[in-house]
Amino acid sequence: MVYKFRLLSDEVDDFRRDIEIDSDATFIELHKAILESVGYPDDQMTSFFICNEKWIKEIEITREDMGSMSEEENYIMDETVIGDLVEEEKQKLMYVFDPLADRVFYMELSKIEFGKDIDTPVCTRSVGEAPAQTLNFEELMSKNPVVAASDEFSEDFYGSDEYNDEDLDPEGFDMGNVSDMSSIDDLY
Repeated sequence: MVYKFRLLSDEVDDFRRDIEIDSDATFIELHKAILESVGYPDDQMTSFFICNEKWIKEIEITREDMGSMSEEENYIMDETVIGDLVEEEKQKLMYVFDPLADRVFYMELSKIEFGKDIDTPVCTRSVGEAPAQTLNFEELMSKNPVVAASDEFSEDFYGSDEYNDEDLDPEGFDMGNVSDMSSIDDLY
């Protein structure tokens, strides 16, 4: 069988790649076809994830054996046949191409062609430029909303030097049967 995968990016609106590959090929062959189609060097610890219909990651296929002590089965790209884990049209996958920033291509098995074989994976459609394979540290920090937001606040963001215990209104808190603040210490 020949599988036709469509790749999309949430970073580049007009990016799309269609890759045809034999269902008996391994994930490492799909990995190499993806890299060739986008012009990335093969120098990152990439991985695939088999996802459910809501894009929730379920099974990881790694580039190298990570030596997990988990009882879950470990899947390695060069040992795992695509057809063993992907069997139905519309199956969703993610290809993590930048593991440090958790950047991915979203993939879907768009078509299965029965009765056909293909020796070498081929990119049948290439639209748009691929996003940069990795981000430099400054770009990564600017794209991380938590880090970017924390730069906008001073060290006193979470508190104030002007705070005074007498400013606390204990009646503003639901303290149950506790009538005064001194009895809280007795609880501990």
